[in-house]
Amino acid sequence: MTQGSLKAHDEGIVTACSVVANGRAFEPAIDLLRDRPGLDVGIHLTLVGEAPLAPPRRVPSLVDRNGAFLGDFKAFTRRYLLGGIVPAEVEEELRQQIERLQATGLPIVHANSHQHLHVLPKIFEIVLRLAEEHRIPFVRIPSEPAARGLSPRSLQIGVLNRIGRAARRRLGGAVRATDRTVGVAAAGALTAEKLTRILDDVEGSTELVCHPGLGDQTLEAAYGWGYGWDRETAALCDPRVREAMEGRGIRLTSFSKT
Repeated sequence: MTQGSLKAHDEGIVTACSVVANGRAFEPAIDLLRDRPGLDVGIHLTLVGEAPLAPPRRVPSLVDRNGAFLGDFKAFTRRYLLGGIVPAEVEEELRQQIERLQATGLPIVHANSHQHLHVLPKIFEIVLRLAEEHRIPFVRIPSEPAARGLSPRSLQIGVLNRIGRAARRRLGGAVRATDRTVGVAAAGALTAEKLTRILDDVEGSTELVCHPGLGDQTLEAAYGWGYGWDRETAALCDPRVREAMEGRGIRLTSFSKT
């Protein structure tokens, strides 16, 4: 995924990327990002699907019997709703993730999370406090206009939007969010044609959420998400997309320039 993000920046419209501090390729990704000062760096807070940075014995409510995070947002949300997630343990883990990325010397200018778990009310309270403490000026709040119809995906996005609206009301002070997000509903399935249609939903400051990558087979073997990483990278680099942006009067910017 790192290589795809860099290609989409070097040759396309990507101006920011998010780093998983407890990810499998953290160190090589940092080395590559140092060579691209024009690419904004953010923290992709991760509470599922990886291993914690904190010792598992210190964050027992976040892990399974093997000391790894729960597998996905469904398992995490179920435990969260049943009162099984301890906020102090979430704060310890997320603090370690932020501080590991911060220790590289790369400025952190935005924060989001894997599977959008950071907008859950008790989690968002922690994330907002940590963002203020570490002077991270932007946090993602999903506000996806593509939540249309009654498909399972549209209903999921609709719920996410409602949670996002509650999170947005908590903003204030030094931490901001863009007016909208686009691309969440099409995660892992962006094409140049879809991306051009999505541009019609851009309003005010809008964050495009995307998942570029290179090497579908390798990435699918590692993550099993069924995403079209290569296709998304190609879409983000397609000159037709930039032409469509210009035709709609959309100006490409970044968090650090907003």
